[in-house]
Amino acid sequence: MRIADARSLKDRRQVVRALKQRLRNRFNVAVAEVEAPTSWTLATIGVAAVAGSQGTVEEILRRVEADAAEMLGGDLAESSIELF
Repeated sequence: MRIADARSLKDRRQVVRALKQRLRNRFNVAVAEVEAPTSWTLATIGVAAVAGSQGTVEEILRRVEADAAEMLGGDLAESSIELF
């Protein structure tokens, strides 16, 4: 995701922390920043979910993706869903 308004590491952390907390609270998923920060204006977030069926996990992750896109607007640079 892009964090266009970040002017410092503190600004960046604030946006990342807010997104992670929102997704955890709304969807009961595990959320983590999955790449080391290389810029104040970029972050990569990973989300994991466990359920009884693949369809349920896929639905949860699609809802997480939609919610993140709603929160971030055009700042969601890329997203993908991988099932294992």
